[in-house]
This record gives sequence, structure tokens and C-alpha cells, in this order.
Amino acid sequence: MIAPKAPLIVIDLQTGMFDGVVEPPIHDADGLVARTRAAIAWARGTGRKVAFVRHDAPPGDPLARGASGWPVWPALGQDAAEPTFGKRVGDAFSDPDFTRWVADQGAGEVVLLGAQTDHCVTATVAGALAKGLKVTVVADAHSTWDWNGETADQIIARCNAAFAEAGARLVTTSDLA
Repeated sequence: MIAPKAPLIVIDLQTGMFDGVVEPPIHDADGLVARTRAAIAWARGTGRKVAFVRHDAPPGDPLARGASGWPVWPALGQDAAEPTFGKRVGDAFSDPDFTRWVADQGAGEVVLLGAQTDHCVTATVAGALAKGLKVTVVADAHSTWDWNGETADQIIARCNAAFAEAGARLVTTSDLA
């Protein structure tokens, strides 16, 4: 059972991951958007807070502050009352304002999804566990690109296994509904 106040954290689902301007859209982009929207609807419907994390890359990068790829992807339907926290490294808990916001929810647990599976999602799972939080990963609502001889599906499966081994709980979007 996920703690009733556990917030949903949407990691780095930014325009540059979906628009295809600089690189191809992230693996299963449309499915990822649909599953993320379902998880957001679940969170809102159960009275949970939702926060978005945005990677603030260095100047010249497609995810740099002010670049066309930087904003949260509009198709996710972020509500104006849902905060966005910036980060410059993989772990969202590197932002003290984000860490404080999570603590203020009083759940001792977070529910995570987003991108990039093998980078910022992995780093944020590790950061949350290091802070002593319980972690639930929405196993079908994070994604990446094919890389270094592995398909995105293989990377996602490998990372999900590593999350579980590290102590995170895995659920699917259908488990949430």
C-alpha cells in the first residue's frame, strides 16, 4: 500500500524529450505520456500532491534554461498549482527546495516516474532511498533511448530490476487505478 500522502514526482518529462527537434522522441513517447497522465489523474484523484522536476542543463544544451526543449511537456497537463523544481544533476534531491517540499508532505514516501530511466530516474531513486524514504517506481511510466547496444526496453527492464533490488516497490499504472 502506498502511503496516502505520498506525492507523485514527474522527473524531467520536458519538451526536448518529446518534440523530436534535436533528437528522436524518447522511447514509446505517446505511451509514456498516456501512462504519466493516468498516474497524475490517480494522484489528483486520491488527494496526493504532484510535483514536476525539470533538468536545467548547461547553456547550449536542448534542456538549458530558456531553450525550446526546457519546459515541462505541455501534453502532461501540469496544473498551475503543481510546482516545478529545477536540478542540475541527476538526483532531484540535490535541490534543497524539492527536498523540503517532499518532507513537508509528511508521507515518508515518494512515487516516481519520468526520464531518463538510466540517468535521472535512477539517480533520484537512489537519492530518495539515501534520505530514508520509501520509494515506489511506476515501472511502466519511465523511459529512455536505445544506448550502447541495449534497447530502451532492455534498459528499462534492467533498471526496474535494480530499483527492486535496492528496495523500491514497483507498480504499474494499472496497479494505481
